[in-house]
Amino acid sequence: MLDLYPKALPTQEIYAQWEHIAREHNFGACCVFCGIVRDENGIDGLSFDVHEALLRQWFSKWEKLAEESGVIVCMAHSIGDVYNGQSSYMSAILSSNRKIALELYDEFVEDFKHNAPIWKYDLLNGQRIYAKDRSYQLKGSGLLAK
Repeated sequence: MLDLYPKALPTQEIYAQWEHIAREHNFGACCVFCGIVRDENGIDGLSFDVHEALLRQWFSKWEKLAEESGVIVCMAHSIGDVYNGQSSYMSAILSSNRKIALELYDEFVEDFKHNAPIWKYDLLNGQRIYAKDRSYQLKGSGLLAK
């Protein structure tokens, strides 16, 4: 399950939805990570651009991997501006027990950070400034050499 939201995430609503899914499947683990925009380096917040078709393709691979492991992977992300103290990212691994969920978690979050087609900008004095120093180049992106 992948959901995109304009602006900051409604974290309580998202968590309640994911917890309900875990209960429906009689799962004992609903391991949630919630990313909150920090007040650092004088920024007012972060802004995000998302290539939705590529993100859904990337996430689909994780859904298949999760299904093979008997778990459910969930993710929510913001599009647009998210201010300090608000959430821009949530993910959850739902499973029969915590061990299975926690084993998959680190790999999922690291793959997201390096390979999900989402671009991050700092919000500073009303401007969006690409956060190049905190970004990763996507495999296969960029100009092709002749």
